[in-house]
Amino acid sequence: MGKIWELDFYSRPILDDNNKKLWEILICESPTSIDTNLNSLFRYSQFCSNNEVNSLTLKDAIATAIEKSGETPNKIRFFRRQMNNMIIKGCEEAGIAVFSSRHTYALNQWLEERMENFYPLQKGYDEKSRQSKTVQYPQSNAVNLPDAVKGDKQDKWALVSLSSDDFADMKEWDIGFSEAFPLTMANIGKNTTIPGLIIFSQRALPLAGWMSGLELGYLRLEKSQYSKICLETGVSDSWIVANLTDKATLAEGENFEKAKKQANGVHFLAVQSSPESESFAAFWLLLDN
Repeated sequence: MGKIWELDFYSRPILDDNNKKLWEILICESPTSIDTNLNSLFRYSQFCSNNEVNSLTLKDAIATAIEKSGETPNKIRFFRRQMNNMIIKGCEEAGIAVFSSRHTYALNQWLEERMENFYPLQKGYDEKSRQSKTVQYPQSNAVNLPDAVKGDKQDKWALVSLSSDDFADMKEWDIGFSEAFPLTMANIGKNTTIPGLIIFSQRALPLAGWMSGLELGYLRLEKSQYSKICLETGVSDSWIVANLTDKATLAEGENFEKAKKQANGVHFLAVQSSPESESFAAFWLLLDN
């Protein structure tokens, strides 16, 4: 897996000399493995005035970031749907593949840090114009996984858990498709229960390959007349991965959500050919933040 960057381009709670909001481009590297050194991840920030908010400014900022990092990313992720067209245009003009995504874990944390510890110290800080790091969009209706990647009715799923200690040797596991991050990023200590969902399918590899092409966000419980576990991808897509058809499975889903909350949002999604398999077609560490 090549380098992945996360990007935001938006106004900040800082006013310039003309009483207009300053805008800022933030670029940071995604951690992609369990043993990533968080202090080594690349970060780049650049303020600009409101009359410089365009794709050319973004293209130039990406070029500067590439020069400073010494590496060109394979792709860029962004969550800010209001800036969709401009961000896509700027990244494409810079020659970088770009994807809307809720898998912007490092960027979300960096924005929180700056909101608390950096912007308030800047000249022109305006508390009234402070906004949250993200905008909550209406929840999409979850849809079934495509028939082309699903197996037959023999497909099973299980809500399970691992200890945070188990992840110490994750790099030695036999995994086809994978992405992870250091547990310290979410302040996870020793012997913490990490919940997850495993899908068992005879078409494990096609399913894992298809999922790897999505921008995986997180798993969530949806309680309704037909309760289910949904996989959130992109910035608005939602997929049904497990139907909770009775009180027992609904209780499992509720326990999954409780454990996820106690693990600061950390959880996982895995795909295997069978419960007896000693390898994973896919294993993704996810964060609901």
